[in-house]
Amino acid sequence: MPSTHTDDATRLATPTLLRFATAGSVDDGKSTLVGRLLHDSKSVLTDQLEAVERASLSRGQEAPDLALLTDGLRAEREQGITIDVAYRYFATPRRRFILADTPGHVQYTRNMVTGASTAELAVVLVDARNGVVEQTRRHAAVAALLRVPHVVLAVNKMDLVEYAEPVFAAIAKEFTAYAASLGVPEITAIPISALAGDNVVEPSAHMDWYGGPTVLEHLETVPVSHDLATCHARLPVQYVIRPQSAEHPDYRGYAGQIAAGTFRVGEEVTVLPSGRTSKVAGIDLLGTPVESAWTPQSVTLLLDDDIDISRGDLIVPSGDAPATTQDIQATVCHVADRPLDVGQRVLLKHTTRTVKAIVKDIPSRLTLDDLSQHPAPGSLVANDIGRVVIRTAEPLALDAYADSRRTGSFLLIDPADGTTLTAGMAGAAFADSPAPAEDPAAPSGDDQGWDF
Repeated sequence: MPSTHTDDATRLATPTLLRFATAGSVDDGKSTLVGRLLHDSKSVLTDQLEAVERASLSRGQEAPDLALLTDGLRAEREQGITIDVAYRYFATPRRRFILADTPGHVQYTRNMVTGASTAELAVVLVDARNGVVEQTRRHAAVAALLRVPHVVLAVNKMDLVEYAEPVFAAIAKEFTAYAASLGVPEITAIPISALAGDNVVEPSAHMDWYGGPTVLEHLETVPVSHDLATCHARLPVQYVIRPQSAEHPDYRGYAGQIAAGTFRVGEEVTVLPSGRTSKVAGIDLLGTPVESAWTPQSVTLLLDDDIDISRGDLIVPSGDAPATTQDIQATVCHVADRPLDVGQRVLLKHTTRTVKAIVKDIPSRLTLDDLSQHPAPGSLVANDIGRVVIRTAEPLALDAYADSRRTGSFLLIDPADGTTLTAGMAGAAFADSPAPAEDPAAPSGDDQGWDF
């Protein structure tokens, strides 16, 4: 087998990709910051900029409204707000980026969950005139729950407070203390004016008291420390490939996207939840045999033994297999307009596997003002963050979300119409919070075939 140093060198030579999300309260300037970032880094096509200029003139604005580069929905442009998550791809010579511009309205907090769920960095904007508000704390809490490893506090509209250092320092101190109490591992505060371009791409001439990086400089240099290729190896099986053709009469491959870690030919693996073991006989990547593959590559694994494997099974290294369980304790963000109630029947989707489940208990709901837990709320409504206890009909192989964001997360779905109800994170809530013990008196499920 070739040396793994070759695999590591190939992976590290690949241009780095940073996924990041922006968040903040209404009118804090998120879309303007994103537009300024795209414009000043020369990541906007000429026809896109011309379209924004025309739209701005039609609204009586002399200068281009850069927020229109991301606010694409008609309702967003009419109201001057962001409603849906807007994804943008851009690149500089130093790094590639996938950006998720998320809404600021309280009613769209659930959209921030979507945008930040795959982000390695979150930019939280604060209006320098208003400071840290409830929605700022909510976004910090969501970033902490989703284990976003890097958070940037962008104190915007510094031009409207005369670029005063004491204003910035006070906001940075308050936010940093709050985010640190949630377990956010790294917080970087940057004073900016998205409208004027101060400290977004170019350093500000108005804030010589600030010696830190611009927003783009920080985005280009922040280490993507959570390297999924070195985590617990996990391959959720998406499809079983059996051509049964004259050319491939005995081919049996298990296809899927590697959720985390690295697989190598010859290593022993276990298939969950059955627990059957085998060895990796081969790995096909884009139709070409390779000796190893890592996240997020889509591959086909071939095993030495013909064992029963189907969609929803999880292939893992035999020495690093997660425990299977039917009892899940998790922190959830409720994203649906309809509430989530104790005793409710749901479908739980984990990677490529979907099983029936019952909400056995909702022990607490998070109060964002003081981070206290409101006990036994009975239900969660839209944008609530709370703890839940779930019983599934079949065993699942979940990692703790703290160990793997991909295989430690799940969705709760309404079985009647397929609506996504809740986004869940298995295990402890915040980085420094222990998982609560299960309540032995938790109510049981109903008697309609869903009491497991």
